[in-house]
Amino acid sequence: RGINRRKIFFDDCDRDDFLDRLGGILSDSKTACFAWAIMTNHLHLLLRTGVAPIASVMRRLLTGYAVSFNRRHRRHGHLFQNRYKSILCQEDLYLLELVRYIHLN
Repeated sequence: RGINRRKIFFDDCDRDDFLDRLGGILSDSKTACFAWAIMTNHLHLLLRTGVAPIASVMRRLLTGYAVSFNRRHRRHGHLFQNRYKSILCQEDLYLLELVRYIHLN
């Protein structure tokens, strides 16, 4: 979530940059993405860990995006409010519920 619920995606350029970064990092780390949704001030990702720990994947993704966003919009400082929220999903029914929730956003 954006700091103080501010926007973290202003336009298609921001969204494209984020998705390009996401695709590259997921490919490098062999992490699977089952669902995603991008809103203006936050996002949802449903990932299955690959060869890299999810913490490394998220650090690369969010730090890289924040640096790029700040440069593009001539700003500085934190972009995200807190550490990302992660929930372990070990049941198929819960997985389906998460996919539905994300796609309805």
